[in-house]
Amino acid sequence: MLHIEDLQVTLGDKQVLKHIDLDIGVGETHVLFGPNGSGKTSLLMTIMGYPQYRVTGGRIVFKGQDITHMPVNERATLGIGMSYQRPPTINGVKTRQVIEICSAGKVNAEELAATVNFSDFLDRDINAGFSGGEIKRSELLQLLAQDPDLMLFDEPESGVDLENIALIGNTISMLLQRDFRRNAEKTQKKRLEERTKMGLIITHTGFILDYVTADKGQMLYNGVLTCSSNPREIFRCISEVGYEECTRCAI
Repeated sequence: MLHIEDLQVTLGDKQVLKHIDLDIGVGETHVLFGPNGSGKTSLLMTIMGYPQYRVTGGRIVFKGQDITHMPVNERATLGIGMSYQRPPTINGVKTRQVIEICSAGKVNAEELAATVNFSDFLDRDINAGFSGGEIKRSELLQLLAQDPDLMLFDEPESGVDLENIALIGNTISMLLQRDFRRNAEKTQKKRLEERTKMGLIITHTGFILDYVTADKGQMLYNGVLTCSSNPREIFRCISEVGYEECTRCAI
């Protein structure tokens, strides 16, 4: 459903992504590893369509449609949503209003907020005075309201305490239709065939792997996808020998 072919991207006068090839099929979830400054957030922002990330080569195809130069709002309408690592504070706009906009008025904001323990924040300005965990829950609440087919998560564990990490991890698992992971094998196969949501998750800590069963791990290093393997194996390699040594698996 998502096909990225030979993608090259510049930010300002710097090339941040180099010849990226990536495919995420219907129902798949991929995890993206890489050191700071490697281009991970740039990849997500480019998929989402932010114009400062200028595509200089290649293309992005979503649901069979070339979206390489499509604006952000049209991509969102097509079914792409993103949870940001550092979303802005928006004074004068209430969280409740954004939920109503994201869902086109199709959901009950109170009921939806209760699923992420966010009912007390609905009538506060977006992210104003929120803690790290509260900001992450606000982001997930907006995704729940939007209900996109492709979800991009930029370091969902970042700035989150241990009390919130389980709630955030389980909510992401639910969003990606992966809350079945502890069921019997036969049931898992049935749910796999029914699953339609796709995810691309950036992680540094690997904590998210305790809550979301990912299909594939990728490593981005200096703007290049250098590795593709089992996400837990990649994370183990990074933990033991570091990012640069792990890139040798691509040779």
